[in-house]
Amino acid sequence: MRRAGRAAALLVALGAVLAVLGAGPAQAAGYRYWSFWESSGSDWTYATQGPSLVRPDDGAVQGFRFSVSEDSQDSAKPRRAPDFAKICANTPAKDGTKRIALVIDPGTAADAPAGETPPAPRTACARVAPDASAAEALAAVAKPLRYSSDAMLCAITGYPGSGCGEQVSGNGDGGGAPAASASASPAGSAASGGSGGSGGGPSAGVLVGVGAVLLLGIAAVAQSRRRRG
Repeated sequence: MRRAGRAAALLVALGAVLAVLGAGPAQAAGYRYWSFWESSGSDWTYATQGPSLVRPDDGAVQGFRFSVSEDSQDSAKPRRAPDFAKICANTPAKDGTKRIALVIDPGTAADAPAGETPPAPRTACARVAPDASAAEALAAVAKPLRYSSDAMLCAITGYPGSGCGEQVSGNGDGGGAPAASASASPAGSAASGGSGGSGGGPSAGVLVGVGAVLLLGIAAVAQSRRRRG
């Protein structure tokens, strides 16, 4: 009976450990950066290449959104529709050039680095050379731009004033301190890179240990039942 009681207590403790491990972190860390978007008619599609590599055709609409996101799956879209006719209505076509409509959305106060206030979203129509990239179109209407040493887009029209793709913990509010500097560009920014964030789950060693305890507990219960039988 004493052995059965000890086995039952062991399983109860094991269940508590598994519950704690299963809960995991409240929310994975994300990255604060400018994401790059392309028009897909009336909506936005997350770009698969950076703006320095994309050479849009005349009449294209490109979007830039500053936010905190874990990866491309939860990245926030620009909050204005990709409407070329409206954005470029006052920029007539000209031979030997192309027009690219741009939507620049600096995001919300919740996305802003501590101590900074995002400017209002805006649109612009860039008239550039026929072979110009999206990055060159952006530079034509939204200077100053700031890039990192690995060509990641860090700031548009000077916003934000510092930082570049830094990892932030929690839910990404403005008061959150950066957890670390991202060594690789988040996907969709000027240079390609890995998706931001980490699951932060239990290590393999912890899970192996829990599995061993579970097996011992099951064996103890089985032995106790055999003795009673």
